[in-house]
Amino acid sequence: MDESSASGRMNHYEKGRHVPDIETLRKIAQELNVPLNYFLCEDDLSAELACLISRLDDNSKKVLITELEKLEDLDLEKIVEQREGSPEIAMDIKDL
Repeated sequence: MDESSASGRMNHYEKGRHVPDIETLRKIAQELNVPLNYFLCEDDLSAELACLISRLDDNSKKVLITELEKLEDLDLEKIVEQREGSPEIAMDIKDL
């Protein structure tokens, strides 16, 4: 990106007048030291997670995936347990 036009172009992006193409987003992400998906996060927590995850090595990412899957399974089990008092709801959940 030409330095003389960079400031004006960034201003247009910030104000929503223009949307950067994917290659421009890659360059901005690289310059800011954030992952590309950082720009697509819908909230600050997701953006923070994206940054933290991007710094992990592949083995650590696999461990994290396993741990997140365990959390997801626990959450589903809690929902089933809480709804066991209501037979029609419990039956629907167990059918999933």
